[in-house]
Amino acid sequence: MKRGSTGRYETTNFGGESVGAFIPYPLPPDPPLDLQNLQVPLEQALLALGRLDSLSTIVPDTNLILYSFIRKEAVLSSQIEGTQSSLSDLLLFELNEAPGVPVDDVVGVSNYVASLDHGLKRLREGFPLSNRLLREIHGVLLSRGRGSDKDPGNFRRSQNWVGGTRPGNAQCVPPPPQVVPDTMADLERFLHEEKNQLPVLVKAGLAHVQFETIHPFLDGNGRLGRLLITFLLCHAGILREPLLYLSLYFKKNREDYYRHLDIVRTSGDWEAWLIFYLAGVCQTADSAVTTAQRLTNLFRVDRDRIQREGRAAGSALRVHGVMQERPLVTMPEVRSKTSLSFPAVSAGTKLLSRIGIVKEIT
Repeated sequence: MKRGSTGRYETTNFGGESVGAFIPYPLPPDPPLDLQNLQVPLEQALLALGRLDSLSTIVPDTNLILYSFIRKEAVLSSQIEGTQSSLSDLLLFELNEAPGVPVDDVVGVSNYVASLDHGLKRLREGFPLSNRLLREIHGVLLSRGRGSDKDPGNFRRSQNWVGGTRPGNAQCVPPPPQVVPDTMADLERFLHEEKNQLPVLVKAGLAHVQFETIHPFLDGNGRLGRLLITFLLCHAGILREPLLYLSLYFKKNREDYYRHLDIVRTSGDWEAWLIFYLAGVCQTADSAVTTAQRLTNLFRVDRDRIQREGRAAGSALRVHGVMQERPLVTMPEVRSKTSLSFPAVSAGTKLLSRIGIVKEIT
């Protein structure tokens, strides 16, 4: 379907040169989406999300996988923005150990976890998914470390750009700062508009592109734009837990991702973007289900091995229960979570180490 450009250009001056800043038209797309051509990929994505949401019937306690899933996403999403922190760096940092990367990198990843937790907590308290909440989440995201000097929690008041060394050679120049509040108000209205009757999954895909096009903050737009998808699905009840994260898919398909964003802006081909995005939802959801099943099987096999140790297995099983949720822990933390004595924790940990389930890294 031919739409042409999905926005207009406004000349703005920056650094002594004139550039065209792109101001997107409000959503939904006009003419409307061709949902018939999206029916098959949309149904496949919804089925995959249904399987993902039913993990509670596969995994005895979804908290056992949520802790690591969320942190893995935080690492991947931050790596897209250039950080070098790994999952083990983050887990060590959360134990107040010294990570092997620049502190700003791992602090940024830790902030991502905190911003996700904050957003979900506010939504579960009944707070609407709004610009006010997005600013709150952004404030947490950039509260410490790299980016903390980029006006956390506030829409930008200066021009930014995507790619290149300056707006004049940038890949994309977002709207001028003076129109950011209005474009974000349009996006908020779209999120809560019920008349368009678009499927939530489609609405999330459209909102992500619009947010990235507006680039409303000085820093952190990519991370918050990816989180927006998860927030929308959880807020609408499509997912009960935040288990869908598309950062790995976007990272693996980085060139296609940016190409689709450009095509939306230049020719209005929202359908091509949505097919790409829905394929990512399918792949990511199916991968998450497979990972959860593998983890559950691993926990069961390890538990059987522990139980074969006879009477000594009691404290070891309780230590193992803690480590299923948190794969990197300290002895005092295990003691706190199990209420076991220190000798019991020590004995249980030694048993797990002897049969090859855990190892000491200090």
